[in-house]
This record gives sequence, structure tokens and C-alpha cells, in this order.
Amino acid sequence: MGLEQVDAAPPYERHPSFQSRAISTAIRFGARPFIHRLPGWPHGIRTARSTVDAASLLLRASQRVRIRQVIDPRVETGGARRPIRGEWVLARDDEESPAPGAILYLHGGAYVFCSPRTHRPITSRLALDTGLPVFAPRYRLAPEHPFPAPLEDAVAAYRWLLDRGVPAGGIVIVGDSAGGHLAAALTAEICRGGLPRPAGTVLFSPWVDLSCELSTRAQPETRDPYVSAHSARRVARLVVGPDGFEDPRLALLTCPWADTPPFLIQVGGAEVLRSEAEALAEALAAAGSDCELQVWRGQMHVFQMLNRVLPEAGAAMAEASRFVRTVVAGAAPGPPVGAGSPVGAGAPAGVDGGSGTEAA
Repeated sequence: MGLEQVDAAPPYERHPSFQSRAISTAIRFGARPFIHRLPGWPHGIRTARSTVDAASLLLRASQRVRIRQVIDPRVETGGARRPIRGEWVLARDDEESPAPGAILYLHGGAYVFCSPRTHRPITSRLALDTGLPVFAPRYRLAPEHPFPAPLEDAVAAYRWLLDRGVPAGGIVIVGDSAGGHLAAALTAEICRGGLPRPAGTVLFSPWVDLSCELSTRAQPETRDPYVSAHSARRVARLVVGPDGFEDPRLALLTCPWADTPPFLIQVGGAEVLRSEAEALAEALAAAGSDCELQVWRGQMHVFQMLNRVLPEAGAAMAEASRFVRTVVAGAAPGPPVGAGSPVGAGAPAGVDGGSGTEAA
């Protein structure tokens, strides 16, 4: 009877696996002391960024996906617009097939680290599980480019997808950590600006409150194996730039969330950012928005990155893919993301002038 009750529980309510407990312990004692001392000055951030970028070269995406680099100078649009840079992640079996939409993935990294390459474990899994192409833009990072530069780049990437024939009703915006904040801010900006509304938004461990007031209050009662509210606050001062925290586009908890697409929020139960995710879910629900909150028992920050080794991470990705498929159901198929198509990496305006493809 007890086993039946455990099996019947939602996956996010089940007791953490042995793998999860072992990895969390290793990170708590091995990585957290360094993360807690994350530098809060530009030179230190750039040095740490170079280390992360170098380490990302060791990451390999699934052999079942193909990576196509994008450098679009947007010469056909005129004006002094920034080029669109990033990468398509495509399931090899589906890359030439019409799809009902695409996923716009905004990577995390505290707005100062990481790139589309570092997050291929998630983008590859999304492409394989949903059958949708995933576009991960390379947005500008702080401290060289403080907020709202990342948001401006995210809006440009969303417009770029629309311009290339991807229907808004088939686009799902996904982001983790700082990318989760960016994904939510982008969704709000789309609704405020009158752009066509996307099908939905998925947030993995979103960094909702850049002022870190909620996470600082939660810190004493939380055994987060990864994130420190102290280090997050230190980095946030570089992210927000000279205007501080006064930009209303930063304030997700006071945003007018009426008439937004459905949201799925996943957060680890052991995270110091858990209270922020719960507060955002409450704000969305209070505005009448459709929001599903999943608190994954005992899990750490962006545990979905470990979907090849953690059963909970694989289950979380399956839940996210289920949500994506549901919200894009009924969208008309768009053109394939292939050579010569309007959104294709092989199209002259959308691809690096080199090889155009990179096998992952």
C-alpha cells in the first residue's frame, strides 16, 4: 500500500533519489564554497567567465541532435540593428520536417556567465522530447552590457522568429535561473508591447527577485547546495547597471500579469530561490494567469541540467516537454528549419557564412 502511494504521487513530490542526494552533497562541499565567493567586480567576473567558457568546450550534446550556428546581420531589415547570434538545436530525425513552432531558450548564468553551448544538455533534451527546433540566442552579458541589454536582445530574437515565419502560437519561451528571469521579463514585454503572444513560458529555477530580498530572508532556513543569496546579491549589482533596481522591467513580482500565456515553473525544494518562484506563481495566479508550479522535493538549482544522470531531472524535462506539447497543440505547422527555409540555418540571412552546421 505504501509503495502504491509513492508511485501515485507526482514525480516532483517523491523522495530524492540516491543519485540526487549524492550529487547535492558533492556540490555542497565541493563547489558551493567557490560559488559563495563569486567575484563581484568586473575583472573577476570576466576571468571566471573565461573559465566557464573553456569548460563548456568539454560538453557534448546528444549525438541525436545537430547544432546549427546562426549569425544573421539582418541587412534586409535596414537600420542599425544588432545581428542575431545563437544556435539552432534540432533533433536529427525532425530537422527537415515541418514543425508547429519553436522553443526560444534563454540560458542562465547570473546574467554574467554561460552561453548557448553551456546549456546544450537542456536544449538538446527539449528538442528530442518535443520534436520542436530550439533556438538559443547569444544575448549580451553584464557587466559590459547591464540590463536592459539582455532583454533588448531577447525581444529581438523573438521578433526574428516571427519574421522568419514561426507562428507566435507555436513559440514557447524557456529559461533557467537568470534566463528564467529573462524569459519572464520577455513574456511581460511582449504583452506590454502588443506583440503576438507566445504559446507559453517555462521557467527552471528562475531568479525572480534580483534585489535578493526574498532569498536573503530564506537563506538561514535553507540548505541550498549550490546558490548563495549573498553571492547573488553581489553579482546583481553589476547586472542592473547605473539605474539600480528601479527599472520596472526588473520587478517581476509587481508586473501587471494580465492576459499572459500559460506558465510552468519548476524549482528545487532545496533552493534558496524557492520562495521567489512561489511568489511569482502567486502573482501570476492573482492576475488570473494560468500557472503550474512544481516544487521538486530535495532538488538543487537548475537540476534539469543533469537529465542524463538524475532520474528527477529526466522526469522534470519530461514534464516540461509535456507542457510544451500541450500549449502548442493545434498550431499550424511552419516551415522546416532546414536549408533554404525562411527560418533555416541554411538560409543566407540566418547562418554563419562558414559551414552553416555543426554536428553535436
